[in-house]
Amino acid sequence: MNENIKENSKHINPFFHPYNTPHDTVPFNQIALEDYEEAFMEGIKRDNEEIDKIINNPDEPTFDNTIVHEDDEKGPHYYDLLDRVSNVFSCMLSAETNDELDALAQKMSPILTKHANDVSLNPKLFERVRKVYENHRELTPEEQMLLNNSYDGFVRSGALLDEKGKEKLRKLTEESSILTLQFSQNLLKDTKAFELHITDEKQLEGLPDSAKEAAALCAKEKEKDGWIFTLDYPSYSPFMTYSTQRELRKQMYMARNTLCTHDNKENNLDICKRLINLRREIAQLLGHETYADYVLKHRMASNADHVYKLLNDLIEAYKPTALQEVESIKQEAQKLEGKDFELEPWDFSYYSHKLQMEKYNLDAEMLRPYFELSKVIKGVFGLATKLYGITFKENKDIQVYHPDVKAYEVFDKDGSYLAVLYADFYPRKGKQGGAWMTEFKGQWITKKGENSRPHVSVVTNLTKPTAEKPALLTLSEVETFLHEFGHSLHGMFANTRFESLSGTNVWWDFVELPSQFMENYAIEKDFLRTFAFHYETGEPIPDDLIERIVKSRNFLAAYGCLRQVSFGLLDMAYYTKKEAFDEDIIPFEKKAWEKAIITKQLPNTCMTVQFGHIMAGGYAAGYYSYKWAEVLDADAFSVFKANGIFNQETAQRFRDNILSKGGTEHPMTLYKRFRGQEPTIDALLKRNGIIKS
Repeated sequence: MNENIKENSKHINPFFHPYNTPHDTVPFNQIALEDYEEAFMEGIKRDNEEIDKIINNPDEPTFDNTIVHEDDEKGPHYYDLLDRVSNVFSCMLSAETNDELDALAQKMSPILTKHANDVSLNPKLFERVRKVYENHRELTPEEQMLLNNSYDGFVRSGALLDEKGKEKLRKLTEESSILTLQFSQNLLKDTKAFELHITDEKQLEGLPDSAKEAAALCAKEKEKDGWIFTLDYPSYSPFMTYSTQRELRKQMYMARNTLCTHDNKENNLDICKRLINLRREIAQLLGHETYADYVLKHRMASNADHVYKLLNDLIEAYKPTALQEVESIKQEAQKLEGKDFELEPWDFSYYSHKLQMEKYNLDAEMLRPYFELSKVIKGVFGLATKLYGITFKENKDIQVYHPDVKAYEVFDKDGSYLAVLYADFYPRKGKQGGAWMTEFKGQWITKKGENSRPHVSVVTNLTKPTAEKPALLTLSEVETFLHEFGHSLHGMFANTRFESLSGTNVWWDFVELPSQFMENYAIEKDFLRTFAFHYETGEPIPDDLIERIVKSRNFLAAYGCLRQVSFGLLDMAYYTKKEAFDEDIIPFEKKAWEKAIITKQLPNTCMTVQFGHIMAGGYAAGYYSYKWAEVLDADAFSVFKANGIFNQETAQRFRDNILSKGGTEHPMTLYKRFRGQEPTIDALLKRNGIIKS
């Protein structure tokens, strides 16, 4: 983004016109900071004009003049300006923000929330939608889904409230949007503020060369001597796994696990408490007992009882094994350090690695040389080619928002253009932690039958290259890439008439199926054989190393499952509250998830204040979705295992019935069409070694 563009008096806001770029991709180098606000305000104005046309239409409300119009069947030369600028702006806030963008986000948040409320609380617009909902022509399943979503969207946004209720809802949603944004900004700033600066080389003992080289590069970038370790995953994880310096591990652990709890402006404790209460108040205002009741109405789980049943079933199945796993790590630590040694949380990764080496002679560093990022990219893209026949070609004429980002054209098996894929792999100052998939543009089909294809982005925080070595990944990072790539396939294969039903616009406990499904390939020998070659020698990954990967796949699997379940329990504890939440966050957290916690808890650590998924990421009352979808993905992959992991006929069924259908039908309808039956938990239990095949 060029902040000096405005110096040119002839500058034209690029959001207002066709981009005239390859596939109409975003011209990032033409966008000035001021363009965002101007486009937002003009977009709101245009939205209001379109709504006036709908509500002042003298004709009787119909699906075609009210619902489709509202969802906007965009022609090739018409753009929904507000969507257009919002997509770019939200992507930049996550992947490449700065103080100016953060300030603009704070300014625009209440304005945009007010506009959304103005639309959803417009009584004349809702009356037309209601009339169509009650009396309409015969509709296709997709049209019926759009109508149901439109009507229900208004109801869930307060259309049936009286004026006093609507005014209260406006205040609650505007406050919620501001606090959600503040939560994310605080977390990013507090995370990036920490650094462990080491100048004594002796304190690097135990660390692999890859970690030391990355830390040296980080220090150099910050114009400091020595080595700098941060809380970004590629820096934090190796340090906690390999460092022999227990006190430094403790320092890193406590920094990571006390983020946003300190007495400073980045403290999120009160923000979390207020967000929990705001969501409860909104749900109760709309006629629901709890926020979970409100959310789960539009989820496969359908209610809190079903969520708790899943979580409790998993605890019952996995806890005995998980306890054994933790005990074995304690025994390993005492074997190495003495029988009086007490295992602390900052010791867990270190001694579990020792045990993994003892049991399987395997650790992440052994695999890095075979997972050079450029080869991993070819492997993952090649997997999509094997399964679906699609191909990828980097196009350097497509502008990107940072030099690290690559842009690819994606072509279908018949050679036709399918999508644009942006790939943004490395951590940096203005980038949130974690990994995600998003879109700069969705997919839809116009009245004339033109299929407007999507522009999808995969964003991760993988290990960076150094002066000595290219980017060499861990197996876990390969899995992360596969996960987000699975989301991107869901977006790229979108083939629906309406944009609001395309791609990943599905129920949240279904959206993780395509992503988690792809993770299964990470340990498949036939897949690894396609790309895992030593970055220096070119030798393929040895068979015995693959065998060790497969044998170790369930190392700490039960512990990992309980960790995910604990997050689900915490989420549900907050959002099943019927009364005002006035407890202290930290002790409440400890109690909420204790049923699934099997390791030592420290009094001052806190997950909630950095739990972006349930506070700012749309997973409130929905974190269980990862485990729900894991049941689906294990069940779905069992079909591929039976027919061949590269079987194109099975892959085509998966594409046709799930990946391309978006939210056009109920998720279970789509899944059963692919699978032939509802899923069971058996495949997951077998995969994790809880029950034997």
